[in-house]
Amino acid sequence: MRGSSLIPRQFRGDADDAGEPGWLSRQVTGALQSVSLRACRHPIHTIVAIALLASTTYVGLLDGSLVESSNGAGAGQVDVASIVGGGRNLHLGQDTQWRWQVDNSAQVDTKKVSQHLAIATFVFPYSSSGSPQSPPLAENVPLPANSSAKLIPYTPNVLSPISQDTHLAYSLPFDEIPYFLRSVQEIPDSVNDPEGIEQKKWIMKAARSSVSGSHVAMRNWFSDGWNSFVDLIKHAETIDIIIMALGYVSMHLTFVSLFLSLRRLGSKSWLAATVLISGGFAFLFGLLVTTALGVPINMVLLSEGLPFLVVTVGFEKPIILTKAVLERSRPQPAAAPNGSAAKPATPVRSIQDAIQQAVEATGFGIVRDYLIEIAILVAGAASGIQGGLRQFCFLAAWILFFDCLLLFTFYTTILCIKLEINRIKRHIDIRKTLEEEGITHRVAEKVASTSDWPRMNFDGKGGNSKTSGATSIFGQKVRASSIPKFKFLMVGGFVLINLLNLATIPFRNRQDGLLMPVLSKVSNVLSPVPIDPFKVAENGLDVIYVSAKSQQVETLVTVLPPMKYQLEYPSAYYGNANPNVDRLLDTDYNPVLDVVGGRVLESILRSLDDPIISKWIIAALILSLILNGYLFNAARWSIKEEQSSASSTPSESPTPAPAPVKVERKPIIKEDGTPRTLEECEQMLKDKLVTSLDDEELIELSLRGKIPGYALEKTMEHESITRLQAFTRAVKLRRAVVARNPVTAATSASVENSKLPYEGMNYTLVHGACCENVIGFLPLPLGVAGPLVIDGQSLFIPMATTEGVLVASTSRGCKAINAGGGATTVLTADGMTRGPCVSFSSVSRAGEAKLWLDSEEGQSIMKAAFNSTSRFARLQTMKTTLAGTNLYIRFKTTTGDAMGMNMISKGVEKALSVMANEAGFEDMQTISVSGNFCTDKKAAAVNWIDGRGKSVVAEAIIPANVVKSVLKSDVDSMVELNISKNLIGSAMAGALGGFNAHASNIVTALFLATGQDPAQNVESSNCITIMKNVGGNLHISVSMPSIEVGTIGGGTILEGQGAMLDLLGVRGAHPTNPGDNSRRLARIVAAAVLAGELSLCAALAAGHLVRAHMAHNRSAAPAAPASSTSPTAPPTRSVTPVSAAVGAAKSANNLAMTAVSDRK
Repeated sequence: MRGSSLIPRQFRGDADDAGEPGWLSRQVTGALQSVSLRACRHPIHTIVAIALLASTTYVGLLDGSLVESSNGAGAGQVDVASIVGGGRNLHLGQDTQWRWQVDNSAQVDTKKVSQHLAIATFVFPYSSSGSPQSPPLAENVPLPANSSAKLIPYTPNVLSPISQDTHLAYSLPFDEIPYFLRSVQEIPDSVNDPEGIEQKKWIMKAARSSVSGSHVAMRNWFSDGWNSFVDLIKHAETIDIIIMALGYVSMHLTFVSLFLSLRRLGSKSWLAATVLISGGFAFLFGLLVTTALGVPINMVLLSEGLPFLVVTVGFEKPIILTKAVLERSRPQPAAAPNGSAAKPATPVRSIQDAIQQAVEATGFGIVRDYLIEIAILVAGAASGIQGGLRQFCFLAAWILFFDCLLLFTFYTTILCIKLEINRIKRHIDIRKTLEEEGITHRVAEKVASTSDWPRMNFDGKGGNSKTSGATSIFGQKVRASSIPKFKFLMVGGFVLINLLNLATIPFRNRQDGLLMPVLSKVSNVLSPVPIDPFKVAENGLDVIYVSAKSQQVETLVTVLPPMKYQLEYPSAYYGNANPNVDRLLDTDYNPVLDVVGGRVLESILRSLDDPIISKWIIAALILSLILNGYLFNAARWSIKEEQSSASSTPSESPTPAPAPVKVERKPIIKEDGTPRTLEECEQMLKDKLVTSLDDEELIELSLRGKIPGYALEKTMEHESITRLQAFTRAVKLRRAVVARNPVTAATSASVENSKLPYEGMNYTLVHGACCENVIGFLPLPLGVAGPLVIDGQSLFIPMATTEGVLVASTSRGCKAINAGGGATTVLTADGMTRGPCVSFSSVSRAGEAKLWLDSEEGQSIMKAAFNSTSRFARLQTMKTTLAGTNLYIRFKTTTGDAMGMNMISKGVEKALSVMANEAGFEDMQTISVSGNFCTDKKAAAVNWIDGRGKSVVAEAIIPANVVKSVLKSDVDSMVELNISKNLIGSAMAGALGGFNAHASNIVTALFLATGQDPAQNVESSNCITIMKNVGGNLHISVSMPSIEVGTIGGGTILEGQGAMLDLLGVRGAHPTNPGDNSRRLARIVAAAVLAGELSLCAALAAGHLVRAHMAHNRSAAPAAPASSTSPTAPPTRSVTPVSAAVGAAKSANNLAMTAVSDRK
């Protein structure tokens, strides 16, 4: 172990330790993983149990020190014992060499002293000269008869010059204290009110009743707290105040740093709040153990030490654990950013796996830091330093111990819940986005389930649950019926525990302290802070000192804490002290309050007066509402759509390829063995006995029109088979129906037994989303080009095509680009468009509508209406144009990670409805929601100029030697070819967005591979290629203003296309920034086009195009040089395009591998 490892993490430069973990590290990590695993398997139970323990600790503290703080004193009477207990004893005599000596002993032996005096100081707030209140006169103080109390000079404090308080101080024998205090409980005001009207009096605050209404209790609580704080300031040194102020400022800055750090990790506030709650629980538990072991703790010690403990220890450990968990909960990229192979990581199959891996990576280091800090505090507690340092170090060590324990139990369960909520949010976002794109709810739900992370349950079996009506929550299978049971048990447990806790309050012996001795010690924490007798009564002590020393009388003086008064009407001040006044029930029901139920009710209501308990109740209710929402969503997901039968259909795993359909049927055979008649088959169809009919009978029913061809899937669904089996059989039947159709039999008869495959396809994703009247699927060759470095990340480019050497040519372009450092892309715009056409009765009305739409008012109203239809669609701009009485409006909007045409159409309909019904254009007629002003799937200048979808520019710099060695050309030739072909040649042809060599080839191949709409390659292929000679190197760029792609919806839901999106790392919706995945895909498309343009232009410049095509797309080359190929040379088709491309890069004698020729 390195010596630096003994230093806490925040003071070390290295965050992680290299090397293999040792034996101790493995043992500690294993224990931490075991503890966190058990906590995460039952997160709600863990949180509830810990919260109950903390609440019980706090309620015990509250019940022992706040609710019944005035034990032994009647309502409205002075608690003499508590006042005397807060005083300090000073001894003066021969033993002390006639110097004041503080006597801290609990029991004072009064027999050893000749006289025992007490000094009482009265404080009258806001009663100095110039204040609205006047102080009482000394002669008006109602002293007891035969009292020996004498008026002595009071001692001013630090704030006396700016304070508005007045004081009276008395010296009296100690034995007279009870009578004296009860006598001066009320002091008449010096101002006499008219007769017949109740007079105000100065009333001692210590005489306040312990039973008050909620508003009075809250007001008194804040008032007493503020007064205690002011008293503390008055009797503190200036340097102490400055140090404590700096400590508290630093502590709050640490809190702010915690929130900012966790916000950067993706949590707005609730993870940071949970860290603080966990720290609060650790403080309560540490305080309980410390006081139970007999270590004295008071509020001054806590208020002075906790800020520095927070600043020193900080919250780095929860931040480290949170970062590790969140990093492992995200899908890992396919390759390292620098292009090197990433170290294979253990697959994360569940949320618990992510937490386990995070604990494995960071657990030992965190525990080591805790142990080092605890060891330092234990050393401080064992030191002989006085002044409260030992006690606070002891408390802080226990706080850190419980904080470490709660970090791997309470806080890890919070992280588990956060990841589960993130998964649920992602699931809902994907499903709603797909539904907005027009996909049915069932298919959208299925696709969202397959896109869930983690995709496997905690048992590691993967896929969806085979149990009908079950869903996965916290990595475990949960039935919908289990959720109400769980909630009932949790709520019932809460109610039962709190009732038991509160019901015991009336039976506790308050005269003897708390029920439990441990909590009795906890109550001492909130005991009055010991006063400094010299700051309270220095002048009075001087008077007694002179008298005692002159008479040589050994004296003991008890300096009582200052007693504050308040000027009030006695009836208002003591109004709530009457137990029969201001109760919940009237006086007629007072006997009821004497029974157990009434006393329990009083205890409950009195407990609710506490501000902290009230906040806990509110927080618990809010948390319950949030969890209810997610649990109800989870229950709703498990409810299957209504089927033809009352029982639900078992769900199947969508990921594995299905086996050939083998439908188990139980055919109904007639007793005589004759075939069924058509009428019998029709009756079985009506009776939902489809699975009992064989294929020939079903084909005959469909040919006769009894089963529509488009409804075969719905007809085949039955509880005895899965949906996938039903849909696959429906495809098989449809093939036969199409082949035997008498109208088309001459051409379609071969379909039934053709080589068109139909088995092995997951038709549950196709049905209702991608295609109708399905008779199979077409296998399309899929290759990968590259890898290509795009913005610092290496990626293989999937390309589905039937054109030879296209992939190989693109690979050669990728190689050249990588040699120059890779491609750089810039996304300049992101907005899909829809251009409806509306009509008016006159040009003037149409012009008025155009002006309104172009105005600020029109823009805001239309934007609000449009944005209300979707969580992702956000209207950016509206462009309008007139053609006679027709008004064309081009809506441009963001659509998240979906391509978004259906999403926009719904928003356009809503906006036009608001415009017609609320904006005064009732005469507007909607001609079409799509008026070709978009423009979709058609070449148009508006897309080339204003853009549509994603607008991307990609560039690369190819060194001259790479152009020569890899591309077999030179820089000047390629620049000249680009100008002559892509710019001048396209202009001569009147091209519209076609200033490129073959961008459409790359775009279409990528679209087919990744599930995009192939028809949108028309506008997505808009591209201008520019080449320059920069310092002897080739600078090439492509500008593509209208790339229309999405990573969710459409063909992206299919398994094969989804796998290619996984290859690119952009499948589904982005977990944190909606739209990032689709924007990333657009950048990839532009970079791939850049590679294809580079390779083809190089082939054209070198004259290799025709020879390459003839070599790789024909059985033999038409003419070959004798030096390279003999007349009897075998066909070259055995050479793959990729291997040929690599060979061309190595040898100048080989043919250059390039892409597709221009289709002229």
